Amino acid sequence: MMGTVRTSNSIPKNNPEVLSRISRNLGVSTALTFHDIFDLNINYDTTQVSLPRPINALVFLCVSPIFDPVRSHLKSTLPTYTGHGPSEPIIWMKQTIGHACGLMALLHCILNLDDGKYITSGSQLDELRRKIIELPPTERAQTLYDSQFLEDAHMDAAVQGNSSVPSALENPSGHFIAFVKDARGKVWELNGGLPGPLERGDLGPDDDLLSHEGVRLTVGEFIDVAKTVDGGWGISIVGLGVDEA
Repeated sequence: MMGTVRTSNSIPKNNPEVLSRISRNLGVSTALTFHDIFDLNINYDTTQVSLPRPINALVFLCVSPIFDPVRSHLKSTLPTYTGHGPSEPIIWMKQTIGHACGLMALLHCILNLDDGKYITSGSQLDELRRKIIELPPTERAQTLYDSQFLEDAHMDAAVQGNSSVPSALENPSGHFIAFVKDARGKVWELNGGLPGPLERGDLGPDDDLLSHEGVRLTVGEFIDVAKTVDGGWGISIVGLGVDEA
């Protein structure tokens, strides 16, 4: 029996074309590619998913009835992150930019995947990455908030997408989360709406985020809840692959 991951029209679109456009606007290498992941086996067997492998970063979107049972308790139990500097294993950023959850998830992926390998050297994003590594979370969030080039790239992609740009009064109806396997094999859950990053576990060199263990450490819990509360609707997954050709 197959369990299907389906994008619902009632939640903000997690669109690989829009994410790709933002990344190009930010000066990210075209070698980084974005792919819809439509379905996973109920037992997390992803051998039927035809995608460039490895997939070591995911932009995940789910509605609140799926997110809340899995993660809402962490807002009160997860310690507030205070880390900064090059010795930190991951770059995590608190979200203070309204209606930019998708942008934050994308940035969490790009800034951390292979230690920022796909960011063009000398670009504004490259300079931003170097700067925020040294900053504690409050100053880091403010620097992102003040970065006009991020807003420009975000709005350009938004108006090109198939969803309307939200007004300042609208409440977001979905939760975007980034999952990244870092260069050391650790899997991270990065959500700017939580108090800090979550270290989910370790993967071997031959396992990516769509392997059996990779799915278990990332979207597995959310998929299980989706099947019980929303019939499998209300989630969307975009995987980041690499085309070196």
